[in-house]
Amino acid sequence: MNYTQKRKGFIMTYSYKTKGTCSKQIDIDLEDGIIKKVAFTGGCNGNTKGISSLVVGMKAEDVIARTRGITCGPRPTSCPDQLSHALEEALAAAQ
Repeated sequence: MNYTQKRKGFIMTYSYKTKGTCSKQIDIDLEDGIIKKVAFTGGCNGNTKGISSLVVGMKAEDVIARTRGITCGPRPTSCPDQLSHALEEALAAAQ
């Protein structure tokens, strides 16, 4: 995790190692609890790009509520579910 100073506050960059999915890592930029950027390493290219694009500008708490518990096929988790865990950890680290 690192912080980059910006005009009004700080942008926090958080990296999360995923568990149980094809994607291996999620990198997130947050500013005051708002998602500025999400990048998945690995996973289904179109799906992870779509998720990343849809959540930019949203409150992290809203994304957690919408994506927590989503599964992928027989797996008990998914890239969106892992994103919710990553955001939860990032918010806790920012406090």
